[in-house]
Amino acid sequence: MESHELLREVLQSSNPKHAAAELGLSLSMIYKWTEPSEENKSGASNPLDRVAALYRVTQDPRIIQWLCQIAGGFFIKNPKGSWPHPTQLVPATNTIIQEFADLLSTVAFAAHDNQISNEEAASIRGKWEELKTVTESFVSCCEAGNFSGVHQVSQQRNSIKK
Repeated sequence: MESHELLREVLQSSNPKHAAAELGLSLSMIYKWTEPSEENKSGASNPLDRVAALYRVTQDPRIIQWLCQIAGGFFIKNPKGSWPHPTQLVPATNTIIQEFADLLSTVAFAAHDNQISNEEAASIRGKWEELKTVTESFVSCCEAGNFSGVHQVSQQRNSIKK
């Protein structure tokens, strides 16, 4: 979906006049944002395109993470590629377990004095973000069927046991 299409849908279910007033913009500017860039002769790109451009030039995911936090959520980057081979399932699982253990260790260390400082909270957040990223990558690979070879090994082991 293009940014102008999303904005058009959003404005259909909200109050464009209220948005214009809250943002200190004209109603016509708000509606310009709902037009494709080639039709928008005003030269004003919509805020979604501007944020996307800012991310493209900086490549800093904190921009997207900040937006997600404002919305009450979080950002997890899609994995790059896939796990190299189905035999990587066990190491991938171990990676998730290790990331979780690292998170628990960070939490335990931070909570040892019954209070958590801002620095400790930031460290916990960082470990949590790492765990979510590793887990999302693992789940995506599972959904894509990247571990089909593991099923064959499992079936072979089951047939040997019989």
